[in-house]
Amino acid sequence: MEAYLDNSATTRCMECVTEQMVRILREDYGNPSSLHKKGMDAEHYIKEAKAFFAENLKVSEKEICFTSGGTESNNLALIGTALANQRAGKHLITTAIEHPSVINAMKHLEDRGFSVTYLPVDRDGIVSLAALEEAVCGETILVSMMYVNNEIGSVQPVEEAARIIKKKNAKTLFHVDAIQAYGKYRILPKRMGIDLLSVSGHKLHGPKGTGLLYVNEKVKIRPILFGGDQQKGLRSGTENVPGIAGMAEAAKVCCSGLSEKVDRLYVLKEHFTEGIRKLEGVFMNGRTGRDSAPHIVSVSFEGIRSEVLLHALEEKGIYVSAGSACSSNKPAVSRTLQAIGVKKELLGSTLRFSFSFETTKEEIDYCLEALAELLPVLRRYVRR
Repeated sequence: MEAYLDNSATTRCMECVTEQMVRILREDYGNPSSLHKKGMDAEHYIKEAKAFFAENLKVSEKEICFTSGGTESNNLALIGTALANQRAGKHLITTAIEHPSVINAMKHLEDRGFSVTYLPVDRDGIVSLAALEEAVCGETILVSMMYVNNEIGSVQPVEEAARIIKKKNAKTLFHVDAIQAYGKYRILPKRMGIDLLSVSGHKLHGPKGTGLLYVNEKVKIRPILFGGDQQKGLRSGTENVPGIAGMAEAAKVCCSGLSEKVDRLYVLKEHFTEGIRKLEGVFMNGRTGRDSAPHIVSVSFEGIRSEVLLHALEEKGIYVSAGSACSSNKPAVSRTLQAIGVKKELLGSTLRFSFSFETTKEEIDYCLEALAELLPVLRRYVRR
């Protein structure tokens, strides 16, 4: 038996998505910028996808920009808006537990003369709104905050944050990294006070290399890629037609009957956490109830290196992550775990289990049985 429990790293493409992409690659392969019928047929898929996401997010179609994924969306949101608005100020704000595509973009901007405030979080990985309110000032041009943390599943109070930001400085832009949230939560950027929103296709059973950035039409933003002026010059490059169509198809399926799908995820998560609590020397990081993301559980295993347990599970056909799969294929000390105060001896002993709408109770049970069998065996080999 196999149990794929690494869905926050990537999800399996839905069959309907794969079929549509293959059909486009074989039949509707024209360049969407071409003026002939093949080009117009290809462009039709982009228009359909844009119309779907605009309706789903309740925004204008011209506010949707397709990208190569979450990393590009985050980079375009941060670097593009910082450079376009630097005359108004050079102060940026983010949190201590952001994805590397945000943290490293912020470091790049620091090298270019911007100042960045990194907000602290509590033991559950929730940002301090008091610290946010104190940090926003007249020079603050942008705040970036993830909706759902990719390692421990903490959910940030983005609506409250938006109100605080706009009250302190109405001109400050608010970017939300919704890469782990879109397809799990109903997100309405305009109603929630979000100016820029990042989405990734391969986190919701779409293809890798696809994503989008919502940019409020009032936002000043510069491109970070230069070329043929596709997408009104904001994101040059021939559009990935099969990828864009596939991402939209996956999003349609995920967002249909969303509340029922999410309820089922929470049932699976509760079943998993109940089983974990029965094991010795095991600690869960962050919240695990309905005030946390429905699909992510971070667990520290006393006395066992994460890589050792990960590969022991792999031998049984169980696939999980040691931290964020996006930062490197080499395990490193997690900024998130450090920020929430996980004990030093547990930092290298933590795994992430993440579920999808396709995860079954049988997979959960198989993983729990394997953990119950492996933990005492592996602990015998710990060096004293």
